[in-house]
Amino acid sequence: MNLDGTGNGIRFARYAWLVVALLFPVALLNYLDRQMIASMKSSVMKDITDIGREANWGYMLGQFKWVYAFLSPLGGYLADRFGRRWTICGSLMAWSVITWVTGRVTSFEGLLWARTLMGVSEAFYIPAALALISDYHVGPTRSRAVGLHQMGIYCGVILGGFGGYVADAPDWGWRSAFNLTGLAGVLYAIPLALLLRDRPAYVSETPRSGSTSPVAVVSELLSNVSFILLVLYFTLPALAGWVVRDWMPAILQKSFNISQGIAGVSATLYWQSAAMGAAVGGGWLADRWMRRSDRGRIHVSALGMMLIIPALFGVGNSTSLNSFSLAIASLVLFGIGWGFFDGNNMPILCQIVRPELRATGYGLMNLVSISCGGLADWGFGAMRDRGVPVNLIFSVFASACVVSVVLVLLIKPSKSVR
Repeated sequence: MNLDGTGNGIRFARYAWLVVALLFPVALLNYLDRQMIASMKSSVMKDITDIGREANWGYMLGQFKWVYAFLSPLGGYLADRFGRRWTICGSLMAWSVITWVTGRVTSFEGLLWARTLMGVSEAFYIPAALALISDYHVGPTRSRAVGLHQMGIYCGVILGGFGGYVADAPDWGWRSAFNLTGLAGVLYAIPLALLLRDRPAYVSETPRSGSTSPVAVVSELLSNVSFILLVLYFTLPALAGWVVRDWMPAILQKSFNISQGIAGVSATLYWQSAAMGAAVGGGWLADRWMRRSDRGRIHVSALGMMLIIPALFGVGNSTSLNSFSLAIASLVLFGIGWGFFDGNNMPILCQIVRPELRATGYGLMNLVSISCGGLADWGFGAMRDRGVPVNLIFSVFASACVVSVVLVLLIKPSKSVR
């Protein structure tokens, strides 16, 4: 197979889309386990009784994110330095084993360690995967390609949302779900390793330059003002995003007195479906807008953020107004905004950072964003233990997103990278 991008480029273009197709199931699996555990919260806490308080549950969710966050730059650096392919395949194999182990823990300490190790495995995937997609998709197709990959994430969250039904089923239970998904990951890792290829370095859009030492790489990134703005922009919405993913099933179950199964599906299906459509539509819109302005992706992302703001107010106030329909409508609006935002973060990064630093750059973005997301998870649980109203918490999240709109509009694309 010709992967050097020479000649008429037809085979190269086909393989570029095959890369997206190969990574789609990995993205799905990466987020399937995250949403499963959120949807199965009641069953897991009933089975593992020493979890006890809501704050402990929030701490467990946060522990995963903190480990994931702090190792993301390392995962990104290894992908930049030694190749995306084996970083991705190694991450999937580790994920599969740890998922299988999760179904066998019997104590809060065991669950905490399993989620900690899961953070280690997943830290190496997203930076490498998005960098590999960006390596193959230059310019006209980049936002669409990233958007299609992100659809795998949304599909994983939707499937994980049905975890409550699986956990409640007498013949299944929450442990069986983790056992089967772990096995699926092991089976998929084999064809992935055989078919996935790195794009040869010598056809990178810009010549390799600068030192590749970790200190030099991080210094170059942190001296880039637009990169700092993107990190902050990427982080503030994550405070709400992780709480919506991790706590919304429990919020809906408690606020509207519905079953664990209905709550899990309601908390994921509607907004993730909306996000899937928006990721593809937003990618298409951003790629077209880029034909007229090099700020096209920035404007589409900002538009998404402006939709997230009223959505968060709606989600928060639906509980105090006892309006399930308002909760669902607000989650759909949140999903549309999230799809526009989520599908354009790596493409925007590609406009301000040279190719050799993109996986590391995304890893640093994850470091800050997911660390704060872990604090949000833990803090939300602690605040709920103290009776802080949901609408007040989500109002703070919405205010943070207002600041995000300003931040993304201050980013200046570089003419020297593409």
